[in-house]
Amino acid sequence: MIVFLKPTKVNDSVVLMNQDGSEFDNTDKLIRKGMIELALNSNQCIQLDTKSFKTIRKSINFFNNVETTIMTESTQKTTTPVESNAVMAFIHSSPELKPKDLIVSDLKWKYLVRSIVRGRNVMMLGDAGSGKTMAAMKVAAALGRQMFSFNMGSSQDPRSTLIGNTHFKKETGTVFNESLFVKAIQTKDAVILLDELSRAHPDAWNILMSVLDVNQRYLRLDEHENSPTVKVAEGVSFVSTANIGNQYTATRVLDRALMDRFTIIEMDLLTKDQEFELLKMKFPNLPDDMVNAITEIASMTRLECRMASPKLSTSLSTRVVVELAGVLSDGFTLNEAAEVCIYPFFDADGGVDSERTFARQIVQKFAGDSRVENIFNTFTPEEVTF
Repeated sequence: MIVFLKPTKVNDSVVLMNQDGSEFDNTDKLIRKGMIELALNSNQCIQLDTKSFKTIRKSINFFNNVETTIMTESTQKTTTPVESNAVMAFIHSSPELKPKDLIVSDLKWKYLVRSIVRGRNVMMLGDAGSGKTMAAMKVAAALGRQMFSFNMGSSQDPRSTLIGNTHFKKETGTVFNESLFVKAIQTKDAVILLDELSRAHPDAWNILMSVLDVNQRYLRLDEHENSPTVKVAEGVSFVSTANIGNQYTATRVLDRALMDRFTIIEMDLLTKDQEFELLKMKFPNLPDDMVNAITEIASMTRLECRMASPKLSTSLSTRVVVELAGVLSDGFTLNEAAEVCIYPFFDADGGVDSERTFARQIVQKFAGDSRVENIFNTFTPEEVTF
């Protein structure tokens, strides 16, 4: 079915109107806004195939792939791709798609959406537990894109993971079995997660060079008998996650040529207020004073790590904070929850001067033990390093 839509001003708002004067029945505000922007800038009506429009609910590729027929005043039909301003309207309206349980700034969310819509490669940087992998999965779901996930840090055989391998069968001889990665890169508009890329074997980086290069975008199956070349499908975006820093001992220094193939998005650790909001959303029955204790403990470990002479070498991530709140919501005491969720992250060597002892004293400050001395660093703002 084809409908003709006309942008019309109603009560200081612009809406899309059907030919009979009724408002177009569409609850998808993002798509509607993009179409309004297009129609207003072109000063024309829009002819829309409603069957194509319905598929938008499953895959928001409308602004990349669907062609729209513009009706001029002389009713002469011309078919053109949806213009760039519609894509821009979608990108800048995309915070409406952001899940409530993903706390990230609207700016970084829009940049992430823009990168996916434009088919760019994205590298998510940030501390462990800062939500890098979660953000990648959430944006793929929000955009209705098919997602493939590959943990690069756990791959001991990069060629088998990214290309495939050969098997010998008595009946058929040598047979090549291509990897899931080969299927993934041939899936139009897919989001491919390369998780823990900084932990990958250098051989994996070498294989990915041509795949990620905007001017190449191919994978050579050199394990195959004829070494065919597989092209990366249109609209595919690669999203990688990486940890960079001396505290991540199992990571490798990423090759600069590899990093240049990505746009970089840094994920920030949540503030105390943001973590409080997140925990209340996930565990609404957890008392406010208990939620506040959790966020204060996490905040103090992070503050200590920024000191000029810190007594802790690592801090509590948001992932740990959420797990701690979950344990408390299941009826454990704060001391019990800390024993299993907090202390294993801190070194016990050094006795009373150990990191674990210091972490225990932080917890006891909120567990109500009045016998604990105040051993926290005293500092001025100038002494904290950021």
